[in-house]
Parts: sequence; structure tokens; C-alpha cells
Amino acid sequence: MTPLVVYSHLRWSFVRQRPQHLMTRLAAHYDIHFIEQPQECTGSPRLAVRHVAPGVTVLTPQMAGAAGFAEPDDGGKPRLPALLAGAAREHGLRDALAWLTTPLALPLAESLAPRFVIYDCMDELAAFDGAPPGLSELESRLLQRADLVFTGGPALFEARRRRHPQVHCLPDAVDAAHFAPSSLDASDPPWAQAEALQRDLPRPRLGFFGVIDERLDLALIAAVADARPHWQIVMAGPVLGIEASLLPQRPNIHWLGLQPYARLPYLMAGWDICLLPYALNDATRFTSPTKTLEYLAGEKPVVSTPLPDVVLLYGSVVRLAQGCIDFVAACEATLAESRRERSRRVMDMLQTVSMHSWDRTAQTVHELIAEALQRQDAGGGRPALPPPHLHATPARSGGDAARTR
Repeated sequence: MTPLVVYSHLRWSFVRQRPQHLMTRLAAHYDIHFIEQPQECTGSPRLAVRHVAPGVTVLTPQMAGAAGFAEPDDGGKPRLPALLAGAAREHGLRDALAWLTTPLALPLAESLAPRFVIYDCMDELAAFDGAPPGLSELESRLLQRADLVFTGGPALFEARRRRHPQVHCLPDAVDAAHFAPSSLDASDPPWAQAEALQRDLPRPRLGFFGVIDERLDLALIAAVADARPHWQIVMAGPVLGIEASLLPQRPNIHWLGLQPYARLPYLMAGWDICLLPYALNDATRFTSPTKTLEYLAGEKPVVSTPLPDVVLLYGSVVRLAQGCIDFVAACEATLAESRRERSRRVMDMLQTVSMHSWDRTAQTVHELIAEALQRQDAGGGRPALPPPHLHATPARSGGDAARTR
């Protein structure tokens, strides 16, 4: 099959997110080689190779002084292209399709001379604390080089739509069956593992899973915990980009750390409310949390701060609140809902979930790639920029220094 080389700033074995969902499904059409950022190691540079799913091979460069895809400019020969050259010959990765989740991988991708370049713009990476200098300039180069651009949500789409003629809004989707309460099995080990983590916590329980970084409103979490000491706030996820000492410590806030994907539905089953307690700042202006649909598929009520994409995509099925007083009030109203209100909420949530499946999204991606390749083979090139009619179409779109959503 046609090789598709993915250059990802997110590690395969980290939080299961958009790249893993898409690539395991696109492996039905392409031979996926997933290149991670380099890992620090001693000794000679080497390439770790492992097969993680049918049709998916992960390549991890390992070298001393690893600094991500952006190698330091010390006047020497870049090490990453040389390290990948052998793998390129062995696996036929030259003249392949390239999929980039970060502009920082552009020099490495270009070293393998791809015939077709896809940019999956998942986040506004330049807005994160500690973003490498020159990232915005590299993205401009990538937008000039790319044949196809996807964005992870409407806000990113609006920010990129006039910078490239083939930009497609591709919101995140969900593996609904994985999170559906009807899929939970009390005999599965994750059930007992989740129960062991939460059995001693009284109710109500308000939960969050995902990466814990500067995008979360830690002050809001602390304020809610202080306002309602009998509420238990469960925070499941790895801490990245911030000092763990900054996490608010309260008797009713429970930091569980990174949890396996298989355990998340069972943790969520023990919660009364799911939270999206994000700050509203430059780092979250384009954030479109993958977990929103996962919460909805778990049939749990959701209370969120008003992130633009959450308002636009899920505002009709998610309670929105800003500030501690309003956030507490929204949670209290959710806890007090009647059985009839709950039934109506679940019905509306599942209707929303039904519109966003990873299977459908991956099929949309495959069709868009095929169409673009046909245009390329026909010598048609890319259309003129910008097409004035271009707009987000959810039906068409299927709807670690690393950061995930």
C-alpha cells in the first residue's frame, strides 16, 4: 500500500488522541510509519522500531541531546535525516505521503522528499508556553508546501482558511462504543482498577481526564473545591509544561496521574459530572477538547468554561459557565436535574455523538487525500487562493513536550 509517513509531536504510547485514532483507521488504506520526536539516550544514535497496530509502525529516534524535531543549529550536519535515511530505504519512505502534526517537523519531512504533504493543524502550538522561536515562520513555510490542510476545530479553521486553498475543518470525533455505559463489563480488569481508585470517595464526584497543563484554570478548580468542600474533584491525566507544585492541594481534589485509555470509561462511570475547566486565554482560544465527545458518549453531564469551539459545536448539550460562582451554580443545577431532564439530556447528547465518529472522519480524510492526489496526477495543481466560498462543513468533515487536547 501507499506509504504514509506521520511526523508527530505526540507520542504514540502517550494519551490516546487524534493521531492514534486516525492512523489506526487509515492503516486500512496506507502503510503507516509514525515518526515520533527523538528520545534522549546515551551511546550512538539509533532508531527504535515497533509495530503497534495492524499496518502501523512507530519509529523513535534515540540520541544524545535530543531536542525534538528542531535540531540545534551548531553548524554540524543534522543527525535526524541521516538516522532516518536507512529506514527510508528499507521501508520505501522516500517519495511517500507525509503527514505533519507540527511545523517543526518540516525540515525532517523535506529531507525524505515527500510527493504529497498533509498538515494536520491540531492546536495553535505557537501560543503554548515555551513554544520554540520561529514556529510561526515554519508554519508559514509548511502552509506554502502543503497540498492539504486539516484543522482540529472551527476556530483553527477560521484562522487558517485564507492562508491555503485546501483547508478542511475536521473536528475531533469519538469512539462512542468505547465510552458507552452499555459497553462496560464488571469482569474487565479496568472496572476493578477504577473502583480501587475511587471507592473511598464520597459523592458527588466531578471528574476530568486529559493533559493537565497551562490551559487548565487551576485557580477555578481550587475555588470550586473551596466553595463546596463536600464535592470530590477527580483529575486524571499527566502533568505537562507546569510544575506539579502549582497544582492546588485540597482534601477534596484528587490527582490520579496518567490513566490508560481502557480505564477512562470506568473512571467516568463513577462520576456525577464531567468537567472542562479551561482558562480563557491565548493558549485556549483554539482549543477543541477531544474529551468533550467522550464525556457525551459516556452519557455524563458536562460543565465547561466557554471555549469558542465548545460553544459552537456543543453549546446545546453542555452547560457553560465562567467564574467560580457561575461554575458552581451550573454544577448544582446539573446535580439537581430531574429524571425527565436527564433523559432528554442523554437523548440530545447521543444525537450529537452520532454525528462524529472516528470511522467516518478517517473515511473523509482518505477521500480528500484521494481527490487531491488525483488532481496532482492530472497536473491540475492546487486551486487559487483563497476560494471565497470555503467554509466549515461538519457533515463533510465528519461532523512529550507534546500537548494534547
